[in-house]
Amino acid sequence: MGKKGKKEKKGRGAEKTAAKMEKKVSKRSRKEEEDLEALIAHFQTLDAKKTQVVETPCSPPSPRLNASLSTHPEKDELILFGGEYFNGQKTFLYNELYVYNIRKDSWTKVEIPNPPPRRCAHQAVVVPQGGGQLWIFGGEFASPDGEQFYHYKDLWVLHLATKTWEQVRSPGGPSGRSGHRMVAWKRQLILFGGFHESTRDYIYYNDVYAFNLDTFTWSKLSPSGTGPTPRSGCQMTITPQGSIIIYGGYSKQRVRKDVDRGTQHSDMFLLKAEEGREGKWSWTRINPSGAKPTPRSGFSVAVAPNHQTLLFGGVCDEEEEESLEGDFLNDLHFYDPVRNRWFTGQLKGPKVEKRRRRRGRKAEPGGADKQEVKGPSTQEPLEVVREVVSEDGTVVTIKQVLAAQGMAGQLELDDDDSPEEAGVAPVEPSPRSNAMLTVKHGHLYLYGGMFEAGDRQVTLSDLYCLDLHKMEEWTVLVEMDPESQEWLEETDSDEDSEEAEGAEGGGEEAKEDSSEEEEDSGEEEEDSGEEGGGECWGVGGTLGGWGRGQLPRAHSSPFFFFLVTRF
Repeated sequence: MGKKGKKEKKGRGAEKTAAKMEKKVSKRSRKEEEDLEALIAHFQTLDAKKTQVVETPCSPPSPRLNASLSTHPEKDELILFGGEYFNGQKTFLYNELYVYNIRKDSWTKVEIPNPPPRRCAHQAVVVPQGGGQLWIFGGEFASPDGEQFYHYKDLWVLHLATKTWEQVRSPGGPSGRSGHRMVAWKRQLILFGGFHESTRDYIYYNDVYAFNLDTFTWSKLSPSGTGPTPRSGCQMTITPQGSIIIYGGYSKQRVRKDVDRGTQHSDMFLLKAEEGREGKWSWTRINPSGAKPTPRSGFSVAVAPNHQTLLFGGVCDEEEEESLEGDFLNDLHFYDPVRNRWFTGQLKGPKVEKRRRRRGRKAEPGGADKQEVKGPSTQEPLEVVREVVSEDGTVVTIKQVLAAQGMAGQLELDDDDSPEEAGVAPVEPSPRSNAMLTVKHGHLYLYGGMFEAGDRQVTLSDLYCLDLHKMEEWTVLVEMDPESQEWLEETDSDEDSEEAEGAEGGGEEAKEDSSEEEEDSGEEEEDSGEEGGGECWGVGGTLGGWGRGQLPRAHSSPFFFFLVTRF
C-alpha cells in the first residue's frame, strides 16, 4: 500500500509540474504571439488579394524541408504544401501549393484564394470524403530574427474537388504546437504529441485528441495505461486491426540553467480503442523484434498498401553541451504490424542481362534454388560508422547504408539476381533528414529534406521514386546538384539588414505586393523568397539556422515533418 501511494503521489506531482510549466510557457509566449500575429496578418492580407484559382505549369518547387507531401485519393497526383528553406542568412516559410502529376511527370502551381498562413512542421492528412479532402493542423511560423516562434492551433481543409480552402473553427482542440503527428482513423482525425516553444521555455506534449469528420468537433482522449513520454516528430501509423502505433520521436529537458539535453526515443506503443466502450482508449507498450532502426530523429514515414510502415533516413545525433553533430542516414526500414517485427529494406540493384551458365548451378543448402522472403531482408549494412547509446542504455552500432543489397516484400529472390553478380550499385537518395515521403500505387516517393556539410546546411529539392514490389533501385525523377545551391555566410551587417527587412513583412514583398506580373514571372528563387515570405531563422547550435528536425530548439523534432501521409 505504501509503495502504491508513493507512486500515485509521484504521478500527481509530475502532472502538477507539467501543468505549471505549460502555464509558464503560455504566459511568456502570449506577448511574442501578439507580435507575430501582426506579421502573419500582413501576409494574409497579401494572400487575400487573390480572388480566383490560378493553375500554372511550372518547374519543380524550390528546395525545402518540413513540408507535407500527400497523395490524391482519386487521381495520380502528389500534393506538396508549405515548408521552409534556409540560405545561410535567413529562412523562408511557404504556403504554396504544388501538384505533381505522376503520369505526365509534370508540376503545377495551384494558387487558391484564402490559403492557410505560411508554415512548416504542420501535419497533413488526406481522406476520400467529398471527392477528397486535405486536412491540415498546426505547424509554426517564426519572427524575422528567429528569436520568436508562433505555433498554430488552426485546422484547415482543402476541398480537392472544388479547389477551395476552408478554415474549420471548432472549440476544445489541441493547443498551438509543431512536430505533432496526425492520422485518419475511421471517420476521425487522431492527433498526438508535438511541442510548443517560447523565447526561454519549451514544453513537449503526449496528449491525444480526436476530431470527428462528421460533426466537426474536437474531443480530448484520456487513454488508460502507461503511454509514451512527451515528444515530437514520432512515427504514427494505423495497423490493419485499427490500432495506432507510436514509435520514436524527440524531446529535450533542461538539465541546468541554459543547458538542455535531447533524447532520441526508440520505444514503441500501441494505442487501441476499447471494444464496446465508445471514446475509451488504452496504451500498451510493445517490443518489436527484428532489425530495429538505430536511434535517430528527423526520419520520414509512409505506409505501404500492405500496411507495412516505411521509415527512411534521419540523423543520429551526438549532442554535447555546446554543439550538436550527427550522421545523416539514407537507410530504409520496414515495420510489419501483424508480426510486430522490423526489417531492413535492401535493394536488389538494377537488373542486367543474364549469361547462360554451362555448368550446373551450385545447390543451395536444402536443395532450393530460390529463397522465399517473407519480409524485407535483414542483411546488415556494409560500413560501420560508430556506436551510440540508446535511451534504455543499450549500445547500438550505427552503420551507413552503402549499395545495400536484398529486397523487401513477400517476393521470391532468385540467386541470379544478386547485385554482387551484376557488379552495379543501386541508385539511392543521398543521406538526409526531414524529407517528405508518401506512397502511391505501390511506389514510394521521396522529396527534399536536408543534410549538413560542415557549417553549411544543404536543403534539397530532388524527387525519387522506388517500386516497392521490385525493390531494385530508386528512380530519379527530379535531379539536384547540392553544389549549385546558394549559401550566404552571415555577418553582423546581414543580421541588422535582415531585422529591418523582416519588420516590413518579408523584404521586397511589402513594397511590391501589387506587382502581380513579377510574382508570376516563374523565377523560382524570387518566388520562393518573396511570395514565400516570412523569415524564421530557426535555432542554433551547429545547425546553422534551424534545428535538427526541429531538434535543438525543440522544434518539431525528428520529424517531423515529415509529413507523412497514409495513402
